[in-house]
Amino acid sequence: MKIEVLNKPSPEKLTQLNVSNWPIWEKEASSFAWTYDLQEVCYILQGKVTVTPQDGQPATIQEGDLVTFPKGMICQWDISKDIRKHYQFF
Repeated sequence: MKIEVLNKPSPEKLTQLNVSNWPIWEKEASSFAWTYDLQEVCYILQGKVTVTPQDGQPATIQEGDLVTFPKGMICQWDISKDIRKHYQFF
């Protein structure tokens, strides 16, 4: 499964998605396993993390990235700088 990363999306794209009204999630530097029961789209407000899918290539994401995690993906999160993100499940 592939993690899709859009670096520095335009303000218009973020407005179109209504990102500023999505919930916020925060997590300190840490490592943990995660499974996506639904597709998640998130916008990284601050921090840095490498997410490694069980059956795919790792993706390093950071402040300013718009990221899509596919439904059903099993992965490992390795947060190197505390993360703060807007997120939405679809």
